[in-house]
Amino acid sequence: MTKEEKLGIIKQYGANDKDSGKPEVQIALLTKRINDLTDHFNVHKKDHHSRRGLMMMVGKRRRLLDYLVKKDIERYRSIIKELNIRK
Repeated sequence: MTKEEKLGIIKQYGANDKDSGKPEVQIALLTKRINDLTDHFNVHKKDHHSRRGLMMMVGKRRRLLDYLVKKDIERYRSIIKELNIRK
């Protein structure tokens, strides 16, 4: 992920250009990295070290989504719909 892509995601989901702490921003950034790694595994099927990192990212995103459900269900529903995450 390039610096410009990351800044674009932060601008889209954050309150301002430097707001990278909101759960929506963190979930969007993790989703972008997860999607990039998923494409990587189509070519490199035996890269198990990176697969472990992918599983850790998926777990972190799941925890952030669970936090958002407890905090504000409407924000959770909107981020799920925008990022096309199944659940």
